[in-house]
Amino acid sequence: MRRPKRPMFLARAPYRRRRLRDAARLLPVLALFLLLLPLLWTPDSRVSLTSADVIYFFSVWLVLIGLAAVFAHGLRGGEGVDEEED
Repeated sequence: MRRPKRPMFLARAPYRRRRLRDAARLLPVLALFLLLLPLLWTPDSRVSLTSADVIYFFSVWLVLIGLAAVFAHGLRGGEGVDEEED
């Protein structure tokens, strides 16, 4: 007797949840890059914070908080559903 064929593609919900989980794992790497970026654009070797740098840091911080909230909201539902489908 033949086994039933498995679908070629994954279901949409588990696939999107996995990609969202991958994006959430990359968020600290993105945060590190964005927060160290002002050190790359300073022309001299001494580090001094200007008001533009402080505004940039707080803007990046707020954007990262917003992204983490979006990822947390998207990952909240259906924790163990996609492990059963594997």
